[in-house]
Amino acid sequence: MSNSSVARDGYLMGVDFGTESVRVAIFDTSGTPITFAATPYKTTHPRPGWAEQDPDEWLSCLEASSHKAIQTAGISPSEILGISYDATTSTVLALDENGAPLRPAMMWMDVRATEQAARSAHVDSVAKLYNGNGTAPASAEWFPFKAAWIKENEPEVYERAYRIVDATDWATRVLTGEWTVSINTAAQRMYYNRDEGGWPTDFYEHLGIGDIFDKIPTNIHDLGDSVGTLSARAATLMGLLPGIPVAQGSADAWAGQIGLGVVVPGKLALITGSSHVITGQSASPIHGAGFFGSYTDGVVRGQYTVEGGQVSTGSVMKWFKDNFARDLVQAADRAGLNAYDLLNKQSAHIAPGADGLIVNEYFQGNRTPYVDGKARGNIYGLSLHHGPEHMYRAIQEGICYGTAHNLRVMEAQGYEPQEIVACGGATRGRSFMQMHSNVTGVPITLTEVGDAVVLGACMMAAVGAGVYSSLEDAASNMVHVRETIEPEPSVHEEYQFYLDRYIELYPKVADSIHTIVDHEASK
Repeated sequence: MSNSSVARDGYLMGVDFGTESVRVAIFDTSGTPITFAATPYKTTHPRPGWAEQDPDEWLSCLEASSHKAIQTAGISPSEILGISYDATTSTVLALDENGAPLRPAMMWMDVRATEQAARSAHVDSVAKLYNGNGTAPASAEWFPFKAAWIKENEPEVYERAYRIVDATDWATRVLTGEWTVSINTAAQRMYYNRDEGGWPTDFYEHLGIGDIFDKIPTNIHDLGDSVGTLSARAATLMGLLPGIPVAQGSADAWAGQIGLGVVVPGKLALITGSSHVITGQSASPIHGAGFFGSYTDGVVRGQYTVEGGQVSTGSVMKWFKDNFARDLVQAADRAGLNAYDLLNKQSAHIAPGADGLIVNEYFQGNRTPYVDGKARGNIYGLSLHHGPEHMYRAIQEGICYGTAHNLRVMEAQGYEPQEIVACGGATRGRSFMQMHSNVTGVPITLTEVGDAVVLGACMMAAVGAGVYSSLEDAASNMVHVRETIEPEPSVHEEYQFYLDRYIELYPKVADSIHTIVDHEASK
């Protein structure tokens, strides 16, 4: 255990306001999970491209999950030392003075604000703003564009709104009664940059929302800062005691980064699932085409965060399993086995490169390095020799190539991670993780707690409650390595030929793919 802090007896609570549910987790101060509880809620899609949720439903689900977690943990509410939280980022709420929602929350996946986002391309100073995307197209998902959409399309809501905030800052208000802004959201999705003087008011004025700063809280807190204590109202809702320290939380992906212990330069977090989120820390600011960042103080004060991502990864494997391996899935179900394990076994004999078959994974577009919503998946090199096992293997390799491609564009600007720390669904397949290491040439570390997001929330709670002095201190005490997978040098070398082909192929067909996508959209 680190000498900088001595853990106290008691427990920490992390609340995750995710896309599908409110999860409440309780950990002890050494990072051992005690219990988890989840309560789902609904997402509605009133129009194409829209996605909304009801914040009042979030509250009822928080109530259910918190009570269940305390009950199943078998502990007294008085033993909770601290609380923190995470939420989906770029989920925007318009609230009245009491914190009540004036309209449904616009979810992170909501892209109705495309027209507002397009305006950012015409701001000469946008490259200086470095919400990270100074060299890439702006995303309609992000806060300023959704706020501008509300002003233009629902002016009465905009006028009545006392606060327009991200979901993380809504959670702060719910738990403490305080109005604050998380530096994580501000730096990474709201164009705030301490190195450049804070808010880029000229940019917001160009979007037509120069008055938004009357509706954004003025207090900006670093992750793990104390933002107050649990209010009597929140304590009653959650079945806890008022006065528990509450720490500044973050967006969910970066809570996952913290829960993996990626809080110092030289490490990279790989958060896997239906997509891959790739984030890491740098000691100095770096920028370049093909990735987002760096974000000033976005996770740890005095450091800079870089970000990349793959839209479709595990989802492409699932697509193949569900559509082209149904007999195998049925056989696995009858035998009580995992279908992916059988697919891995059937394809294990295939040499790197899948006998000349390359699949890129852009089935739902490309987040980075192209930031291309019209990108689509491609299959190259098919022959009559190839069977289903080759296709499955090539999909896995394509996912790894996409990760390696993201690393290459970061490395070109001087960011060279010495270690990847991974969590999520892909880590359940060790051979798949070995493939990631072999393709990238970087060791991959797996930690004891696979649910890094709620662990990260509990680590922020530990800092806010004074259990540990900093996120780095919390990481050294609460994040524990299970295994490190080293790249196999000869296999890594063999993969570089295929990685080069993967990287060079998509730009050659991108214009044709865009034409096809536009044609289909016009029908």
